[in-house]
Amino acid sequence: MHVNISDLLWVFFIISFLQPLLSQQWQQVARLRIFQALERARGSRVIALIHREQTMSLLGFPIVRYIDIQDSEEVLRAIRLTPDDYPIDVILHTPGGLVLAAEQIARALGDHRGKVTVLVPHYAMSGGTLIALAADEIIMDPHAVLGPVDPQLGNHPAVSILAAVERKPVERVDDETLILANIAEKALHQVREVVVELASRRLPADKAEALANSLTGGSWTHDYPITVAEARTLGFAVSTEMPRPIYDLMQLYPQAGRRRPSVEYVPMPYRTPATPLPHDRERK
Repeated sequence: MHVNISDLLWVFFIISFLQPLLSQQWQQVARLRIFQALERARGSRVIALIHREQTMSLLGFPIVRYIDIQDSEEVLRAIRLTPDDYPIDVILHTPGGLVLAAEQIARALGDHRGKVTVLVPHYAMSGGTLIALAADEIIMDPHAVLGPVDPQLGNHPAVSILAAVERKPVERVDDETLILANIAEKALHQVREVVVELASRRLPADKAEALANSLTGGSWTHDYPITVAEARTLGFAVSTEMPRPIYDLMQLYPQAGRRRPSVEYVPMPYRTPATPLPHDRERK
């Protein structure tokens, strides 16, 4: 039987092309099944806002995803499709993003009459923390973290820009930096007011003010991890009773473009000491 090499190459090309599409389709179906199971078990509308690093098609360049206007449009649409008194669960995994988009999501969730629960399996930084502030309850993995919400202008924290300008005589500061400092002052004021607005829905005024000062005041770096214990101290209503299906769902949002896993292990729970390998038993 004669085998044409060019035919084999075409078959290999077609399989290589279809395999990622089939894998994505399978993951989508599996995710929907977990969504439906969660909604039945918890009696809620489940919304996932999960950001992973993605890869540009063909070129293979990594693209970092973050909260953007498209996200806020989709979340607001999901909220509108939910009855006013029906609970909403938001699965949140994000490094943050646009303040405008995060504010829109947070206010829409805060205005929802049904109970709003935010579930954080790993991290919800910056704008993600702003969204979490709108929740009636936050469920975090015991080792998950939140983060400060101090605004960033370009590559610099707004509070640091103001501090740099204040340490110099005004005549030694160029006009562009003074303009930047003015914008930074406005950004800080705006974000702080949003935090106070959201926190005041469930905290006394003085505690809401203190929380806003902590999250926006610049006493931490922007990537500072706020642990469960610290979140509770700050006034967040945090539980660590994370439903098991949330972890299963996160497995269905794999990081794109990874050729070799950087972490490997036997994917099963250990309740007893690991069984010795055959050659280990022979030595004994």
